[in-house]
Amino acid sequence: MTQALNKFAWPRSYKPVTSQCLPRFYSTPTYSAPAPAAASEAEVLSAKSYCSGLLQKFDSPSHTLLAFIPPSAQPAYLALRAFNIETSRIADTVSTPTVGAMRLQFWRDNVNRSFSGTPPKEPVSILLSHALADLDARTGGTAKMSKSWLMRIIGEREKYLNNAPYPTLESLEKYGENTYSTLLYLTLQALPMGSVTADHIASHVGKAVGITAVLRGLPLVAFPPPPNHHSNSSPLGGTLDAQRRSQGSVTLPLDVMARTGVRDEDVLRKGAEAEGLRDAVFEVATRASDHLITARQMLKNVYAGEDVDHAFEYDGEEGHDYEGQTNKGPGKATQQQEEVDRAFGVFMPAVATGLWLDKLQKLDFDVFREELRRRDWKLPWKAYFAHRRRMF
Repeated sequence: MTQALNKFAWPRSYKPVTSQCLPRFYSTPTYSAPAPAAASEAEVLSAKSYCSGLLQKFDSPSHTLLAFIPPSAQPAYLALRAFNIETSRIADTVSTPTVGAMRLQFWRDNVNRSFSGTPPKEPVSILLSHALADLDARTGGTAKMSKSWLMRIIGEREKYLNNAPYPTLESLEKYGENTYSTLLYLTLQALPMGSVTADHIASHVGKAVGITAVLRGLPLVAFPPPPNHHSNSSPLGGTLDAQRRSQGSVTLPLDVMARTGVRDEDVLRKGAEAEGLRDAVFEVATRASDHLITARQMLKNVYAGEDVDHAFEYDGEEGHDYEGQTNKGPGKATQQQEEVDRAFGVFMPAVATGLWLDKLQKLDFDVFREELRRRDWKLPWKAYFAHRRRMF
């Protein structure tokens, strides 16, 4: 301060008063940055609209099936499905896995901030944070959504950023468990629902959905659209990874390709006419169908008052602690039926998946047929009757 005062031409007889001469009557308070305010109602409504539009554009079956989710859990459903779209598209929209990893880290940070109640000004994060706060308010803090499950989804996406093929059919199943099954677990938590039976059914449904999603995306990954050379995401230079990405890749499990004699270079050159491709698609689709059949049989057992026919393999893992729940005991059959009734809307992706697999079978497992990429006009009606009958 003295230096600043000395810049002026003071009269010789005048001695400026510096801060050292002033008596201190108070201490300067220490200020901290205020915590970010919660999202406004207008921001939440805008976030809902954004997430709904994202589903309409990239995941129309999930948008249709929103109607079967209880209204109180619909914001969480929209946020989770939009989060799934945003993270799943990264591998197809970036030039290199390094850029993809950076974007996934962005979503990790967003999840952390959403769970801390200070979401960034980003629609999916705003709606997720709102859904978390609403769940806390509805249940008095007794029900939570698992942040680790969202991180699991991100971690699984990161493993396949370069669209590499799955080593085995079992690894493809694990991918379905760690992505689509986990989405269903999170949606069940948003109801809220903590049931070993509901999670068990959701596990099989999610695996079927995940496996089918890979089959549906196979033509687009094998023959990606030309890059936008005016975009910042366009590859600079002729890196091997960029060349591989522009040429496409075949994401079928390697063990299935070996058994059926499929070579990825044949698929990239001949498309649907590649030798053994339909046999490989048939084997993968059969595994997805098996999970739907298992889930359907479990529903039949529950509504018949019987035990499910096998144990839940993830019981006891993080997020799957059911405080001593079992599938046996007096009154358990009635309790299971009530739980499944409440949770049934979460299982509805099984309807859309079943319709697509049926269409694939009618087309002789030619996964490149254009009909498989069209919206199924029967889904709303099939979903309505499935929900009404509590059977898919």
